[in-house]
Amino acid sequence: MQKQSKILIVRTDRLGDLVLSTPVINNLRLFYPKAHIAFMCRPYTRGALEGNPKLDEVIVYDKYGKQKSFWASIKFSFYLRKKKFDLVFILHPTNRVHWITFLAGIPKRIGWDKKLSVLLTKRVKHRKQEGKKHELEYTLDILRAVDIPIKSKDTYFPITPEVEARIEQLLKNKGIEEGDKFIVIHPSSSCISKRWPEENFLKLIGLLRNRLSFKIIVITSQEERKFGEKLVSETGVIDLRGSLSISEVGALLKQAALFISNDSGPVHIADSFNIPVISIFGRGDSGLSPLRWGPRGKMSFCFHKDPGCIKCLAHDCIKDFRCLREITPSEVVEKSVSFFKI
Repeated sequence: MQKQSKILIVRTDRLGDLVLSTPVINNLRLFYPKAHIAFMCRPYTRGALEGNPKLDEVIVYDKYGKQKSFWASIKFSFYLRKKKFDLVFILHPTNRVHWITFLAGIPKRIGWDKKLSVLLTKRVKHRKQEGKKHELEYTLDILRAVDIPIKSKDTYFPITPEVEARIEQLLKNKGIEEGDKFIVIHPSSSCISKRWPEENFLKLIGLLRNRLSFKIIVITSQEERKFGEKLVSETGVIDLRGSLSISEVGALLKQAALFISNDSGPVHIADSFNIPVISIFGRGDSGLSPLRWGPRGKMSFCFHKDPGCIKCLAHDCIKDFRCLREITPSEVVEKSVSFFKI
């Protein structure tokens, strides 16, 4: 493609999806070393982008808040128009993003042939629902479609020295000194079809304490604090539920000896640091499976059982989420211990 001076990348869905899209930033920077590259995201995911040395600008679009109304989005498109972008890569298709970037007058608009794709200038066949490869690879297909070479597939999560220092002090306040090993557990997730039973996490913590002398920290988002309530009250683990920003979660995971989590965004943050990660995965439909959404790190492991369902109904499951329940605390702790050769 002809060299561009101003490029916009857009992804306005969830945290993990955005982290899996960070290789797009790096490959665009390698191909367009002198371009101004901006990324448009939701407010709560901006912490996964700010501080990325390959980006020149982070643009926040608040589709559930400030820009929720039709007219607010129209006004936002005029704001983008003033920035005079030459090219936009839309990594997650939505009607809004398609018409906002169209009204912004961006000459080249590349994305998936889904939703209002008639407003794009280059449409890429959308087959993600087939789940034949990882979401990261599907995302990079947007670049491949316009002959941009893929030289890097590493995800990236930025951490500033200020945030790192803040987490180090927080850990000291919780009794964890420099050099101490600790495990982080994330027992929540955005959907019931992704949540391992709370009693299993309770048993897991007990087993971990019998086998490893590490401190254990439980984290969740502010909205999902309730999913760790029993773990904190009955086991006395260190409680950081709902108290960390996205950037602080990254700084915490960077120092962790092990991260154990349901299928969720923080799994992909932890993967960026190549720490041991165990992801507990339920859903089996091709488009929802670990093949598409599982952890990719060199030290990552995904537990996933097939209970013989003909079709995965996700959150409408009629088998009481057997796929999750068949994953036992014992096998999770055995895998955990194997990382430390004990």
